[in-house]
Parts: sequence; structure tokens; C-alpha cells
Amino acid sequence: MAISVAGGVRPGKVIEIERRLYNQLIVGKQVVGSMLDELNTEIEESANKLDIERKALKLRIEKQVQERNIYLEVSNHLTHTVNNAVEHQMAIPQSIIDSAGITESQILLLDLLLSPDLNLNRLRPIIEDNSWLCRDLINLINSPASRHRRPKNSDVQVTDIKLVINYIGLENLRLLIPYFCLRNWLPSGNANLLWITRKLWRYSIMSAIAAQALAELHDKEPSLTYTCALMYQFATSIILNQSGQIFEKTWGTWLREASQSRDKQVYDAIMATDFPAESVFEQVMQHGHTLNWQLLNLLKFEDSKMTRILKELDHDYHFSELSADAAIVAKASCYAKVLLLEEQQLIDPQEKRIMFDYYEFSAQELLRLKAQNFRKLDLL
Repeated sequence: MAISVAGGVRPGKVIEIERRLYNQLIVGKQVVGSMLDELNTEIEESANKLDIERKALKLRIEKQVQERNIYLEVSNHLTHTVNNAVEHQMAIPQSIIDSAGITESQILLLDLLLSPDLNLNRLRPIIEDNSWLCRDLINLINSPASRHRRPKNSDVQVTDIKLVINYIGLENLRLLIPYFCLRNWLPSGNANLLWITRKLWRYSIMSAIAAQALAELHDKEPSLTYTCALMYQFATSIILNQSGQIFEKTWGTWLREASQSRDKQVYDAIMATDFPAESVFEQVMQHGHTLNWQLLNLLKFEDSKMTRILKELDHDYHFSELSADAAIVAKASCYAKVLLLEEQQLIDPQEKRIMFDYYEFSAQELLRLKAQNFRKLDLL
């Protein structure tokens, strides 16, 4: 017999399934294959090498009682130090903004792109204020995939950001800028977080594709729900990025000190210590959705449509009480969770039905989403 949980405050089973997805993203050990527009491909070899080295060290340490005791003591102390630093930063949202380099101009771009009467001249100086965004847009327009949008001479490299923006056009910028913003906030260049980053990125893109499709089905503004679906992982990306930086800095400092003291057992113990994914997962569960809108408030965007929707999604409203746009983002996130959990065989048919019942999916919505290609977001 089907279990109906439509509407209402999220039941415990729905919460447990949603936690299961985030646990799989952050703590799960599966290696994620290459995707189109891949992130951090240059450190994949380093990540694999680090994983192999740690496994070999742990295997050897397990065989030596004395080394094992040293490993446990040093590793626990290192992990505790990192966790304390992460918890301290999460308790002060303004320090997150300062250390993560989140700027008002980045959020202003996202907010302006939601305006129906925006023009390119208003956007251009703000885009130019973010060098990484200029670089990403220039690289995109010069890539083989977008040559049809460039001058007829395919050897010409467009480097003027004004020309690039004109080639891309306003409607495509509504798609591209939120995409590049979230990618910029994700951890990069960190071998400890390569697989986590890839998984979270894929989940984010799948949610955004689903949000677009549902908005079009219900005659809502796709750019708003698409942007909010990406921004739903805003704080999670920041927490992972900051946690990764804190771990890298602490881990590297301890390694150098152990090397200078020529204490091989301590050095190996530090080397074998993993990124504390379990405790970072708990930080994401505790702070992620709340920080989504709190950080925007601190940047003085409390009246933005994005902030309103992200704040709605953080509160335990009855699902039927959510605004139409917030409901679309919630449904899109749910659908992406179910797909990813199905891939790993971590959800059964009854649990899938519970999720779809709670988020009040119609047969028409499920048919529309089933027809989507969730493996690629068409950028241009």
C-alpha cells in the first residue's frame, strides 16, 4: 500500500533520505568519472596518488601496534584541531565572507540578471570587476564548442570582454553567470576534495536542469528557479572550500614540522590522516541552508528574490505554503537527490514514492523530468 506524506512539515523519513544524499556526496568514497566542462582535471593524478599513498601507509601502520597508537593519537589531534577551526569560522558568518572572498559585486550580478529590463551596458562593468569571470567567459567563447558564435575566421581569439559579452547575449548570460559563480565558489586545486567537488557539482547541475524544466512547464521564470537551484548549494560549496583550505594549511604545517624534526612515525601518521569528511558533513547539515540566506543578508541582499526563496527553503513551512518558485526549487532538488541515490542503489522504490509524494509531484512533472538530459547543461 502506498504511503502518502503529501504536504506538511517534512517527515523524518524524508529528512533521513535527504541526509543520505549529502552523506553520499561528502563522505562517500566512490570515484566520479570525468564530466563535460570538468573541474580540477589537473589535480586528478595528485588525488589518485594521495589516495594510494594513504591506503599503503594505513595498511602498514595497522600491522605495527606502536605505530598504530601514534597514528591514532596524532590523527585524532590533527582532526580535532581542524574541526575546531571550522566550527569557529561557521559560528561567525562575516568571517566566512571575508575568508572566502565572496563579494557584493558577485551577488549583484546574480540579482541583476533576474531583472526583466536589464541591459548589457549595466552588466559589463560589474563583470569586468571579477577577473575570474572575465577569464571563464573569454575561454568559453574561444572554445571549439562555441566557434559558431565567433567571427568567420576561426583562428581569431576574442579577448575583449565587451565583444565577448555581446557575442554571448543577455539570455545566455542569465545561464552562464550563475553557473560560473557556483563553480568559482567550489573547492579547486585541492586533491583532498576532488571527488567531493565533482559529486556536489553534478548534483547542483542536475538540480538546475530540473528547475529550468519545471519552471518552463508551469510558465514561471526559468532564470530565477535555475539560479536559486544553483544557489541552494552556495553555502555548502563555501563550507567545503573553507574546510578544505583549513585542513590543507594545518596538514601541511604539521607535515613540515614533523619532517624538520625527522620523526618518521609522526610524519607518516599525519600523511595518512584523511580530510575529516564526517564532521564537515555535519557542519553542512547544521549550517548549510541557513547560511545560504544569512550570507546574502550580510551582503545587503535581504530583499533579493534569491534570498527570499532560499530563506523559505530553510524554514519548515508546509510544502503547500511555499511560493511557486520555492516549490519548484525544492522539487528540482528532490528529483536530483533521487536520481543520484538510485545510481548508487541507496534508495528503494517505496522511499522514492515517499519523496515524490511529499513534494507533490504530478505525473506530468515526472514525465517532463524523465525526458531531460541530466548529463549535460547546454551552455551555448
